[in-house]
Amino acid sequence: MGDLEQNLVGIVTGGASGIGEACVRGLVESGHAVVIADYDLERAERLADELGDRTLAVQVDVTVEEDSLNMVRLAVERFGRLDFAVNNAGTGNRDASLIGDIGFREWRRLMSVNLDGVFLSVAAEAKQMESSGGGSIVNIASVMGVVATRGAGAYVASKHGVVGLTKAAALDYAPAGIRVNAIGPGYVETSMLAGRLAGQPIEVRREIEGRHPVGRIARPEEIATAVAYLVSPGASFITGAYLPVDGGYICR
Repeated sequence: MGDLEQNLVGIVTGGASGIGEACVRGLVESGHAVVIADYDLERAERLADELGDRTLAVQVDVTVEEDSLNMVRLAVERFGRLDFAVNNAGTGNRDASLIGDIGFREWRRLMSVNLDGVFLSVAAEAKQMESSGGGSIVNIASVMGVVATRGAGAYVASKHGVVGLTKAAALDYAPAGIRVNAIGPGYVETSMLAGRLAGQPIEVRREIEGRHPVGRIARPEEIATAVAYLVSPGASFITGAYLPVDGGYICR
């Protein structure tokens, strides 16, 4: 993860698995205190038990405003302050559908988690950081935050929204010393991707690998390394940025 200049206190939403878990592990290994905020409390608690007293497991539904406010409150109560936040919680398409076939219920499900959830998290986190002298917020977007793919209109729209929200929040909170950035992962080896590939012929995986010029899918730890940099003092002049960590995906 690389050395950071001081011990910090942060929140990682969706922190019990996948990219979020990799972020939590790396940040704790670097000496930081982390609130593991996840809908799956049991899984978050297992991770917290493993990593020790520099962590706190909190159940959070990011689509519920009170949950976002509560996770910030608990972070401050337990660790005394909030220096950074990684808004990673998200969901994917259930099925590939043209826009006319998505259905409003599925559209709202994706927008509620992927965009509303980031909005509610940023709003709660920034208010706390504003009152305490600044901080760093990293939103996990996607390569689909700047490009598109057929059959994923709701997901693409939600992730484009995250990138736009990141830029707007960076402008809003720069005077308060709060940096807000987004990371755009390509495809990553997570349980979400594993579920998508389950039962599919190996050619489907090979096609996904081939979308990345480096010829493979990312490891969660590779995304976590970029997150660690953006929350660190070494990134003190970076705000409003979209950082692709995508194996060259958007260069095609």
